[in-house]
Amino acid sequence: MPWNPTLNDDLAGTFTDDHRGIDAVWAEIEAAVDEGSEGPDALRERVRSFVAHMNRHLAMEEEVLFPAFERATGMVNGPTQVMRMEHEQMRSVLVQIEDHAKRGDFGGALDHGDTLHMLIQQHNMKEEGMLYRMAAAHLSWPDLKGQLESYVG
Repeated sequence: MPWNPTLNDDLAGTFTDDHRGIDAVWAEIEAAVDEGSEGPDALRERVRSFVAHMNRHLAMEEEVLFPAFERATGMVNGPTQVMRMEHEQMRSVLVQIEDHAKRGDFGGALDHGDTLHMLIQQHNMKEEGMLYRMAAAHLSWPDLKGQLESYVG
């Protein structure tokens, strides 16, 4: 089932729900591969969709949330810099996942997915436990929400 992201009534809830939705999409891919319930074309499409969801989420943060936070706080070498570096690590693993899927090596894709899952869990803890709360304290959610609408439409 595809994840349909939405914008909630608050910053932390929106981004946290997006994390959970993306996690659920990956769990569905794992289950489909493990069960052998789908053919390679369907699995490739699931992986492509997952990668697109991940890239959309990263773009929402890097193009809207992080710059707004940096402008509001003046903290340009702080948490957002760390998050961007972690995003690059995740993108590298996403490329490997997609490459394996294109070749029909879904076991290899899942192996890299395990690595991605570990990176994501650590990353999300920092965002959800610190960054989103800090951002919510410094930013106007209605203004930010308006800027994010094009990402979820």
